[in-house]
Amino acid sequence: MKRIKQGAIKMEVYEALHKRHSVREYDSSKAIPDELIRKLLEAACEAPSAGNLQPWRFWVVRDGRIKKELAEAAGRQNFVYEAPVVIVVCADLSVSLRGYGRRGVDLYAIQDTAAAIENLLLAVCAEGLGACWVGAFNEDKVSESLSLESAIRPLAIIPIGYPLVERSKPSRRSIDKITKFV
Repeated sequence: MKRIKQGAIKMEVYEALHKRHSVREYDSSKAIPDELIRKLLEAACEAPSAGNLQPWRFWVVRDGRIKKELAEAAGRQNFVYEAPVVIVVCADLSVSLRGYGRRGVDLYAIQDTAAAIENLLLAVCAEGLGACWVGAFNEDKVSESLSLESAIRPLAIIPIGYPLVERSKPSRRSIDKITKFV
């Protein structure tokens, strides 16, 4: 068994956790290389999942027409269209159904995919990029734009790019106000 080395890695994780925030303005002059997208997706896939079923699926969108359709499906949130890359994160419900029945479809697929999305967002931040977790969208329109099979459910639209401007992260609620120790 390999011994875990602590120190610098822990600090990098906490730094990304505290630094990550939603970015909606991107520098359109800076492209994101495919190798970096692959690295981000590999980080997403390190997320935990029920029964290690890994139901997440990713659609990497660079095509302007499809990005425009996704922005429309997301209530005309134009920053989706303006991002150099958009990753649509989906859950393969058939995988979770086979593993856990209705609970797998109704809960585990969503939890598992959400964990992968958070890993993706942290990796985006660690690489000096910005992203926004867009959950408000018409699922049917997104499914149609991407020609998704019926078992594939889109759960998030993640526009990614180099931030155009640096903004501070909004404040968070105090742990004392949201936690009970029993």
